[in-house]
Amino acid sequence: MISIKGLSKIFQTKDQEVRAVDDLSVSINKGEIFGVIGYSGAGKSTFIRLLNRLEDPTEGSIVIDDQDLASMSKNNLRIARQDIGMIFQHFNLLWSRTVYDNIAFPLEIAGVSKSERKKRVEELIELVGLSGRGNSYPSQLSGGQKQRVGIARALANNPKVLLCDEATSALDPETTDSILDLLVDINEKLGLTIVLITHEMHVIRKICHQVAVMEAGKIVEQGDVLDVFLHPQQPVTRKFVDQVMGDPEKENSLQLINETYKSGEILKLHFVGESTNQALISEVSRKFEIDVNILHGKITQTQKGAYGTMFVQFEGEQQEIQRAIQFIESTSVEVEVSPSV
Repeated sequence: MISIKGLSKIFQTKDQEVRAVDDLSVSINKGEIFGVIGYSGAGKSTFIRLLNRLEDPTEGSIVIDDQDLASMSKNNLRIARQDIGMIFQHFNLLWSRTVYDNIAFPLEIAGVSKSERKKRVEELIELVGLSGRGNSYPSQLSGGQKQRVGIARALANNPKVLLCDEATSALDPETTDSILDLLVDINEKLGLTIVLITHEMHVIRKICHQVAVMEAGKIVEQGDVLDVFLHPQQPVTRKFVDQVMGDPEKENSLQLINETYKSGEILKLHFVGESTNQALISEVSRKFEIDVNILHGKITQTQKGAYGTMFVQFEGEQQEIQRAIQFIESTSVEVEVSPSV
């Protein structure tokens, strides 16, 4: 669906060249929710603006449905952009227009007849959960409602791809979750390919199928969201995973574990999918002559299933502890032995 090869964007400042996107290559499947995460300055905003040529690339290709946007003329690009919707962090609504007229605006530009515009706008108002608010102005709406208008407007021309530029960053956590639920609903109902950028791992965890981690203009890690949660390879990725799975007091807690629990083995257990529902600790306690102490744990959901971690202490004869560890390893639970956590 989307194939990006060797994509670069260089900005020339007075003193130096800034390589905001650096030789980036990635493929995004049709109907996928693909997340791009990175800290400020990683290049993610420039990357998503390159996807619809709001920024012109310095090098590389951007192929969407066999069309290379990077090499298109302005006239052809104007037509191709109708297949790409975009929503923004700060909504970018027309404040002098009603909800209805904001959503109708791209249809007017595309030359859609008045009767067809009316039908399409009414469909979209219902789709995004704004029934009864068509005559309201943006100043009369909450942040979440404004973003719903932005989403409806982005969908007006039936795009194949929806780009989301930090679409929930200006919203409170509860409203963020409602907007993310709406994006999942749209993805499932319309089969729409969604590319979103964010600096919040919660957003990636909640709705994305695939994630790419950006740092210094490059993708430093990419994969299935659940795999990235389970096995983060890069330090920056581990920091993002800790946003969701880590205890804010983690370092102090683990230091306290070291000081308090000096005997036995400390294990870190990784639960994935159905294994999160297993009564594993109870079973281990019954099967083996060891004492089990649960120290810390957390379970969260991704689009591909549940993922959890738990720190436990096993005390008893070393041979019996090893038998218990082998038993756990025979299930779908991963075991990391951490005697010096």
